[in-house]
Amino acid sequence: MKAAVVYTKGELPKYAEFPEPIAANENEVLISVKAVAITNLDKGIAGGKHYSSENENQNGIVIGSDGIGFLENGTKVYARGISGTIAEKALVEKNRMVALPDGIDDATAAAMPNAVAGSAMALRFRAGIKPGETVLINGATGFTGQMAIQIAKHYGAKKIIVTGRNEKTLQSLLELGADEIVSLKQNDENFISQLKEIHQNTPIDIVLDYLWGHSAELILSVLKGNGNFTHKTRYVSIGSMSGDIIQLSTQILRSVDLQLSGSGLGSWTKEEVKLLFSEILPEMFLLASQNKLKVNIEKFNLTDIEKMWNAEVSDGKRLVVLI
Repeated sequence: MKAAVVYTKGELPKYAEFPEPIAANENEVLISVKAVAITNLDKGIAGGKHYSSENENQNGIVIGSDGIGFLENGTKVYARGISGTIAEKALVEKNRMVALPDGIDDATAAAMPNAVAGSAMALRFRAGIKPGETVLINGATGFTGQMAIQIAKHYGAKKIIVTGRNEKTLQSLLELGADEIVSLKQNDENFISQLKEIHQNTPIDIVLDYLWGHSAELILSVLKGNGNFTHKTRYVSIGSMSGDIIQLSTQILRSVDLQLSGSGLGSWTKEEVKLLFSEILPEMFLLASQNKLKVNIEKFNLTDIEKMWNAEVSDGKRLVVLI
């Protein structure tokens, strides 16, 4: 079969011939893959930079962690891969599969799950979002941030504040449901001043942080109390696009009612992952099929995998490879 194969960590994936995977037990099933999204998770794993990266394999590994494909009986599904998914065939787990509704195309469906997991899991299980709450999304101009705006609104957020550096994309987030924009291009003093004013008028209940780094330090300084009673804020780290390490003053932790947690692979419970596949993803796929979620994508063919792997994609689009 044809597949996207990485032979040495850090190298670009190659369009190559690779042995077709074979099911090892009754819990594994083969699908004919049609579309797979290129995510930061996949890039990190392929480059050996993600904590879930595999060891080196001299015979190469097929990349891709999930995808859209057809079962032997013709049912179209989204599934998590046991083998790499950017290939004509992939092994998937029967209990990590979602049948897709009518009216959703392959590329749209492929683009959604990583972003849904990267936002809905944090909102529901780490932050425990309630209708009427105020949500700050740090780094909202990317694909997952754009999905997070829409999902937070769907879950009942009353006010959504967004940060980002791309001024054009920031403005477009108002159309997705964002209420206030805070630019990361302004100096630290102005950023803190603007966010403090917002927090004083409409206290921030939840922070979804896709950036971490210096912007996280600034946001946490905004939340710092002065010895009086404070509003509880649930701060959830999801990504680290601006850096993996921050300086955190213990005074911040002692001066404010702050819940600091993370959301990602390894942090979710078995029950939460089960709900992702049984409730959350089916609901989001249905919303997309009804045009109630905007999914911003750019498509290319498997034969162009090496050329497109590190392609710059504008306006927070997600790259999707068609097979």
